[in-house]
Amino acid sequence: MSVQFADARFHFSTFSCVFSSLLLSGLLVSGVAVAKEVSRKNKPAMADIIKASAAADWRALIPENTLYLELEKGRVVMELAPDFAPKHAINIRALVREGYYDGLAIVRSQDNYVAQWADPEDENPAKKREVKTARKNLDAEFSIKYAKELPFTRLPDIDGYAPQVGHANGFAAGRDPKTGMAWLAHCYGAIGVARGNESNSGDGTSLYVVTGNAPRHLDRNITVVGRVMQGMELLSSLPRGTGALGFYEKPEQMTAIKSIRIAADVPEAERSKLEVLRTDTATFKAVVEAQRNRGGDWYKVAAGYIELCNVPLPVRAQK
Repeated sequence: MSVQFADARFHFSTFSCVFSSLLLSGLLVSGVAVAKEVSRKNKPAMADIIKASAAADWRALIPENTLYLELEKGRVVMELAPDFAPKHAINIRALVREGYYDGLAIVRSQDNYVAQWADPEDENPAKKREVKTARKNLDAEFSIKYAKELPFTRLPDIDGYAPQVGHANGFAAGRDPKTGMAWLAHCYGAIGVARGNESNSGDGTSLYVVTGNAPRHLDRNITVVGRVMQGMELLSSLPRGTGALGFYEKPEQMTAIKSIRIAADVPEAERSKLEVLRTDTATFKAVVEAQRNRGGDWYKVAAGYIELCNVPLPVRAQK
């Protein structure tokens, strides 16, 4: 009896220890969950981070690199990225200053893809727009040797299209440390140089803007020259083309381009005074982290991840 009693007492004691351990473990797990919940709800929102930003966290658009695409419904403000496509930036500025784009048209609007402008008469030798001062042939700048002094704020998350991704001077970019090459990514609002099959067939006479889900498969296959800073709604809301690849089939379907101007050539009173959040600041890193692990009452699951093209790049009117 005593042995049986001792065994029973032993088993009861063991059960008590196991039960206590499980209870304690459950409390710990519950406590961690509660702590995470509190932490998540107390996380600062992106809007609050931006509101608390300092003037030094922002930079004004560079007038010589800023283009104004004037449409009947308003202005699209674009910024070139000469750090990534220096030759194309020079050529596009030359095209603008010779008035090449004035009076041309948006010839394509493909759903969930791009809006593209060009000379509607490009296939007609007798009527096509003549290039006067700009270069007619330009080597591709799909990627470029990146300068070590160019700030690059790397994302901590894995990307399927590049060994490393991040932001340089306000532009989404990829890079490869093994080759030392860097390139701009095809995110929403990115401006690309249309081309044919030949790598050097894109001279800037026809440009497109990504208006749909980021077609990252185009990275390193087309020269990306910058991004839209304001007025994306004027391009993303265009009627979709009825032809193959979203090209318009009739002239009356196209949207006329009144002009494209370089901000530096526009009287200061007529400029769009914008500034972009610098991507080499602690404020920008906080914005990225806020979007990677969103807090507040609405979000129930924090992703703990952000894709390159989902990182917000805030632009605001200059104060």
